[in-house]
Amino acid sequence: MIHILLADDDEHMRQLVRHYLQLEGYVVHEAEDGEEASGLLAKQHIHLAVVDIMMPHKDGYEVCEEIRSYYDFPIILLTAKDQLEDKEKGFLAGTDDYVTKPFEPKELIFRIKALLRRYEVVNEKMIVLNNTFIDRKSYEVHCSGRLLILPMKEFELLAQLASYPGRIFTREELIHLIWGADFNGDNRTIDVHVKRLRERFEHTDDFVITTVRGVGYKLEVKAK
Repeated sequence: MIHILLADDDEHMRQLVRHYLQLEGYVVHEAEDGEEASGLLAKQHIHLAVVDIMMPHKDGYEVCEEIRSYYDFPIILLTAKDQLEDKEKGFLAGTDDYVTKPFEPKELIFRIKALLRRYEVVNEKMIVLNNTFIDRKSYEVHCSGRLLILPMKEFELLAQLASYPGRIFTREELIHLIWGADFNGDNRTIDVHVKRLRERFEHTDDFVITTVRGVGYKLEVKAK
């Protein structure tokens, strides 16, 4: 069973979203503020969180940062804030997706299912991007029949992006995930490594690493 945390101080919104989640067979754990959401995180095994930004006691950005610090599951920020700077703040906090109110409940369900599929990839040793195969056990990459042995940091960066197709990672997140919290360099390190990866895979039709201006990078799998 998939357990979903739904955190929103609007009772009517929770009722609406809960109805559609339960129709899909999901188990819903509701919180009416950020503090209650934190308590549920400590007690329940959650697979995905839908979190409103404007909540009392602890807002959605703080809940999002807490999840990113201590857990590993997808997050959707659900909010009336639709300005670019609000979205940037959400992605910097670690969200995987951003849905603005008002919204179609069925669209939210589509996004939840897509995120759950992406996160399933992370638990696999072999990441498959069309005809590119990234073996996290042997640290080998097979691309259109060619074997590539990448420098370790390039491999780890590629595997991180490929594990979550479509998810936007900030440069700060990637530095923390690949180089660690003790890294003394700057964010340009990410730009250099992305440039090298693009050069190595410039002829592939399997995927592309896209720059999200002002935020960071994401890997997109090309349709075949």
